[in-house]
Amino acid sequence: MSLLPARGPAAKAFQRAPSPAADTPWRQARWCVIDLELTGLGKDGEIIAIGAVPVHGGRIALGEALYTLVRPSRAPRADAVIVHKLRFADLAEAPPLDDAIDGLLKQLAGSVPVFHTAAVERAFLGRELRHRRVRLPPSADTEVLGRLWLRHRDGTDPRALRLTRLGGELRHPGHRPHHALGDALTTAQAFIALATHLDCVQEQTVSLLTTAGERLAGPRRLGAS
Repeated sequence: MSLLPARGPAAKAFQRAPSPAADTPWRQARWCVIDLELTGLGKDGEIIAIGAVPVHGGRIALGEALYTLVRPSRAPRADAVIVHKLRFADLAEAPPLDDAIDGLLKQLAGSVPVFHTAAVERAFLGRELRHRRVRLPPSADTEVLGRLWLRHRDGTDPRALRLTRLGGELRHPGHRPHHALGDALTTAQAFIALATHLDCVQEQTVSLLTTAGERLAGPRRLGAS
């Protein structure tokens, strides 16, 4: 974390909350599975929806899930509307990004984040958290964990692994795609299944799940959900 004091009550509470120790067995840790819906992946892309699903004791705490739309600074492009089905009119009365991020920080405090294709979400969230002088802790990535599991199962793994394909490999029904809460719930189910499968290879800890990418040799590509 930054040596400078965090900005804002939510950021300060997030900074104070202790993260699970690296050697904590994964079922004893608190996890927070996060999905963002974006207007684009470039520098001008904006967050327009946030979904967060807690995982406690190896189980989804659906009653504590977070879902919020976010009001962007400008109208989403037509291609983003086609994907997410969110028009500017649908977002006009949504909370501003600062309020939405504060809500997410409250949900994430004391938990290990989980994403699918973490580089995308970490880039957008990291930008917002830097304004608050806090940083995301190490996170688990279900794309990486899925590839690692497939390597143990099949002897090889794909260079990219979309969330829909991962759900099919795990034989899990997917929830509403391109919807922040639907994709967060699908990712949460995949995370629990993958951690359980990998337990059969080696007892999984926070450290093993958040550093799984180090055990995958070679370059990797982004796999969108």
